[in-house]
Amino acid sequence: AAAFAPAQSGRVATDLAVSELELGVTEPLGVYDPLGWLETEPEAFERRRAVERKHGRVAMAAVLGSIIHHNDIEFDGYLSPSANLKFSDVPNGVDGIRAIPTAGLAQILAFFALVELAWMPASKYDGDYGVGYFGTDIKDPEEKARKLNVELNNGRAAMMGILGIMVHDVLESKPFIFIDMN
Repeated sequence: AAAFAPAQSGRVATDLAVSELELGVTEPLGVYDPLGWLETEPEAFERRRAVERKHGRVAMAAVLGSIIHHNDIEFDGYLSPSANLKFSDVPNGVDGIRAIPTAGLAQILAFFALVELAWMPASKYDGDYGVGYFGTDIKDPEEKARKLNVELNNGRAAMMGILGIMVHDVLESKPFIFIDMN
């Protein structure tokens, strides 16, 4: 039962003027810390939260991309003119990665590295990369905390969602278990 009790360690401060410990907490459980890392490794909490936030953002984009691509909404034109590969030729789902030429995968990885190192560095733990919320900056700390809480929980749901989509795509070639895409 102690794993479900709210942790009594100090508040983790960030530039957001909200407590990171209070974000993402689902009542009535409180802070879920079954391994006791908040007490044994409090300095690592901000890094873990930043990683959770970033993975959630990537997962939300992945779920949206999967839904769009499985509905055959694709770019016109060529993904690789030299390989005569059109966007519409890329298969849906997990198999799509195998259709992309090696040079294209290298470009994608280079872009990820650029974003990770320059635009959204991993050392920036507060998750605020200066782009605002749809172009606006949220000044009210209470509203910012609510939106960050929503983002964390939606990110968690998206991480589970993309995992389910990929597993069902690989096992059954049916990524959305209740919808027949064939």
